[in-house]
Amino acid sequence: MKKIVASGKTIEDAVQNGLTELQVSADRVNVTVLEKPSKGLFGLIGARAAKVELVLVPVIVPEQEKATVSAAGTAPKDPLLEAERFITEVARSMGLDIAIVRNDSKDELRLAISGGGDLGMLIGRRGQTLDSLQYLVNIVANRYSNSHLRIVLDAEDFRERRRKTLEDLSDRLAGHVVRTRKEVVLEPMSPHERKIIHSQLQNHAKVKTFSKGDEPNRRVVITLK
Repeated sequence: MKKIVASGKTIEDAVQNGLTELQVSADRVNVTVLEKPSKGLFGLIGARAAKVELVLVPVIVPEQEKATVSAAGTAPKDPLLEAERFITEVARSMGLDIAIVRNDSKDELRLAISGGGDLGMLIGRRGQTLDSLQYLVNIVANRYSNSHLRIVLDAEDFRERRRKTLEDLSDRLAGHVVRTRKEVVLEPMSPHERKIIHSQLQNHAKVKTFSKGDEPNRRVVITLK
């Protein structure tokens, strides 16, 4: 079974570099996170790239399925089943036994992960590992879908807890800006998390927000109106 180790600035970059080297799509590999990225001291000294192991999964087609495919063309696959299978394989490679519950809405498909063991391994620092896994899950699902799917991946209600944390942080920092009359620049955040900050303060009487910088270091700025 072929496997490689790839690295990159983020987990997504590392996985994409590995997929490029193997010349396969995300659904053809099992991914294990070996090292998470670290900025190091002052963002320079001791900086460490993300490192992942990709194991190529052989394609095994049962004889009965071969006959069906031969007679009727390529058999369609359920995008969500393939996404769930991918998540389960990743979790298993991390030694986790999980369950996945689907919650559908108008705007998105939500897959909620639960189970025993340390699901914090799937969440990562401030949800970085969960975001990376969500990115890969969307690649896998859309490979088998005729229309674009947007899947939100959650574990132990992390998304809701993080949203509440960011809303509380927004209110506290807005108050700080009003008192000190000095703008506040937040740490780099994902587009989803920046949107939470902007939405929470969009109707504030005394402060406004905007984003600056380039991904993945784009930040929210809170300043006086």
